[in-house]
Amino acid sequence: MKYGFWLPIFGGWLRNIEDEKMPPTFDYAKKVIQSAEKWGYDTTLIAELYLNDIKGPESDSLEAWSTAAALAAVTEKIEIMTAVRPGFHNPAVTAKMAANIDNISNGRFTLNVVSAWWAEEAKQYNGIFTEHDERYDRTAEFLDVLKGLWSAEDTFSYDGKFYQIKDAHLHPKPVQRPNPVLYAGGESEKGKQVITAQCDAYVMHGGTVEEVQTKINDMKVRREATGQEGLQSFGMAAYVICRDTEEEAQQELARITEVKESSAYAGFKDFTTKSQLEQQIQLQDYSVSNRGLRPNLVGTPDQIAERILAYEEAGVDLLLLQFSPQLEEMERFSKDVMPKVAALRTKATNI
Repeated sequence: MKYGFWLPIFGGWLRNIEDEKMPPTFDYAKKVIQSAEKWGYDTTLIAELYLNDIKGPESDSLEAWSTAAALAAVTEKIEIMTAVRPGFHNPAVTAKMAANIDNISNGRFTLNVVSAWWAEEAKQYNGIFTEHDERYDRTAEFLDVLKGLWSAEDTFSYDGKFYQIKDAHLHPKPVQRPNPVLYAGGESEKGKQVITAQCDAYVMHGGTVEEVQTKINDMKVRREATGQEGLQSFGMAAYVICRDTEEEAQQELARITEVKESSAYAGFKDFTTKSQLEQQIQLQDYSVSNRGLRPNLVGTPDQIAERILAYEEAGVDLLLLQFSPQLEEMERFSKDVMPKVAALRTKATNI
């Protein structure tokens, strides 16, 4: 199991807690990622939203790509997975930027391809936001251009519905060959078709072991049907509440899921109506981002370790975790949970 975390660029992950003591500043993000390298984390995911979906559109947040480039220069080992939304980017320029950051990081830059869901944000930032399936058609062409430019020995041209490229040069190429890893998540039929045809790894919102195992098995079958090698990784988002006792953990769970009237819930309608979700979510679930409570990584270190091992057995090999407050809880997880997962895995192997 690889351990990743969402970089705290929004000031936290809880929509009903005003101050989580994790400011949306570069200094804090730098401290978090450098600490994470020391504590054994493998990956960080930097979400791309120009409005703050967690604390409300009027609140501060960091821009993903400039943050990723800066962090690539001050880290040594950790994978930097940065979201990209085709409706906000020129694919040729994106290919150039990604190759540059991959060189800055010496091959540690990867992409999380997101077809977008927040119509209001697109209005404010002049993004291209169309009907669901057309967004994925655009994504498919976007990926064609990225991979074409990264792999072309000389020049690359493309004549599609959404993008036209004529004799474009791209140098230097990315360090990773044939391309930086392309992660993507999606639950609609159209989304799964694009991901299995053109991406390298699949990331999921939080779900139960049974839900996640069903998704993984389905994506493996779909990928096999394309005639390509299997997907490289299956990741899952999860929010962690680790405490000394189960009672303390449940008290914290109750505290963070108390729904309050707030602009932090401004994106709820777009998220639930502009996406095609496999599981319906309630407003209380939305109090923590990315359905992070569904995996139920809530309890004592032993309880959480057992649940993580169950996900590993179901096929998950990357956890993208959220914590609050970030630094303190990440350190606790690394010291109290990671070793227990390793010990349980060893014990299971020896039985």
